[in-house]
Amino acid sequence: MSLDLKRAVVQPIPSIDALVDVFRAAEKPRAEHRLGLEHEKFVFPQGAARHVPYEGPSGIGALLEKLGAKGGYALFRETPESPVIALQRGIETVSLEPGGQLELSGSPFFTAREAHAENLRHLAEAKAAAGELGLQLVAMGYRPFGTPADVSWMPKTRYKVMRRTLPERGRLALNMMLMTSTGQASYDWADEEDCVRKTVLVARLAPLMVALYANSPIVEGRPSEWMSFRNRVWDEVDPTRCGYLPAFFDGSFSYRAYVEWALEAPLLFLRRDGEYLHPKLNFRQLLKEGFEGQPADMGDWTDHLSTLFPEVRLKKVIEVRGADCGSAEMTGALGALWRGLLYDRTALEEGERLLPKLTFTEHLAFHDTARRQGLAGKLGQHELHRLAGEMVAIARRGLERLDPQDAPLLEPLARVAASGRSPGQAILDAWQKDPRMETLLSRFTL
Repeated sequence: MSLDLKRAVVQPIPSIDALVDVFRAAEKPRAEHRLGLEHEKFVFPQGAARHVPYEGPSGIGALLEKLGAKGGYALFRETPESPVIALQRGIETVSLEPGGQLELSGSPFFTAREAHAENLRHLAEAKAAAGELGLQLVAMGYRPFGTPADVSWMPKTRYKVMRRTLPERGRLALNMMLMTSTGQASYDWADEEDCVRKTVLVARLAPLMVALYANSPIVEGRPSEWMSFRNRVWDEVDPTRCGYLPAFFDGSFSYRAYVEWALEAPLLFLRRDGEYLHPKLNFRQLLKEGFEGQPADMGDWTDHLSTLFPEVRLKKVIEVRGADCGSAEMTGALGALWRGLLYDRTALEEGERLLPKLTFTEHLAFHDTARRQGLAGKLGQHELHRLAGEMVAIARRGLERLDPQDAPLLEPLARVAASGRSPGQAILDAWQKDPRMETLLSRFTL
């Protein structure tokens, strides 16, 4: 999540074409293409099933302070008097999601193994700091007990305004903010054609990734109807800013198509003079009318792009967003999976041929099957675990051509696909043996 550093003074937006040019300016030569990982995880007390507040000697704030001291991080505060809400060490950032989920926003690397190594270092530091406070890090996609009302909010201004504005858009908005945890990966593009091909491929294959990473079947202490309830939550956050763009599936996707879609999403906030405001406008209206005599500017657009949550998101990179939080090995595999698929041209072509061409409506049904049933589901007569296994195999072949040393990172995914069991099935099995939440949490620590 953005640290919301002091907003720069920028020029007004002259036209929609200028918004399109933001994506054109992000183009990079293929030789400079890198990847990044983000890994969120829950923090719980050791041996107890309760949520951890920010405050207190064993709270999230104390964890940040201890981790910062151990790891040589700079402490980040919104103002000199504010609580610590993040840590920075070079480009590497450790931050907090609204309910205290601890997130590594990693550095950009050329290889998946470098990104994985950084995450392993972070986890070792975070586990050591947490252990000294009687805390543990847990890898699940959704808190398996409690409701949003039970979870403490982190002291960040952006979250205060989103807490007020986002529930106006969807019934489960607070569940998304407080109860979910994910793994994400980010990638570069060379030009508009390259961006379109990569983004569309991620969108088309995303349900297979959802099934491979589905890891959130327990809700409020009992099994739900979903192998990835985390993914289900996004249905009721805000339909104007979540899910898939129809343009991903009808051949019309482009920089301009993404901009036109983004313009229709309502503002969650507008920053002016250090304050977060909430005008009842979408971005198209802001661009046309301004607000209180001030025109829309590029800082507003940057903020707005960060409040859009489709399954694959464009900012200065392509963000792959559909995976539940999983183990360190599964997170490392996420970086390798999409590097192999997106950065090797033959693998990109093979990925484009893997699935039948689906309409937007057909794809939504495919996506729903993947998050409900995980790898046990089917697309027509095709078993999802076999399709997912072939997707992993395509990525492996891509990496073997591109960089063979990254290929072993895919072994955990290959095993999951071959088993036909999404990771969440292990959570269900553990719950059936012992439904006590403290036991379940200890079983899935990082």
